[in-house]
Amino acid sequence: MSHPSHPDEDRGWLRLVLAVPLTLLTLIAAYFCWTALTISPSGSWDDDAYAGIVLSCVLTMGAAGAATGLWLLPSVRRVVGWGWVLPALSLGAVAAVRWGTGG
Repeated sequence: MSHPSHPDEDRGWLRLVLAVPLTLLTLIAAYFCWTALTISPSGSWDDDAYAGIVLSCVLTMGAAGAATGLWLLPSVRRVVGWGWVLPALSLGAVAAVRWGTGG
């Protein structure tokens, strides 16, 4: 005789499955945020370095936005807590400040 499973029994596995894309998006955001912070222009004439900073900031904010968008789905939010998306949001904020300061 089988017993009906309780809906909360699968939350551990579901949390693990949903944590994978959130973690990957956060790692992508972390990498591009790191590049945005470590690129230093040689002078005011170094347009390539400034373009690299802008691109890294845009990619960081894009990955952070994708992680946030995934977390905003009601089915994901029920299983995965706020703490899973907070690092990506923080990295996006750092990238926005870096972009705003102009390198």
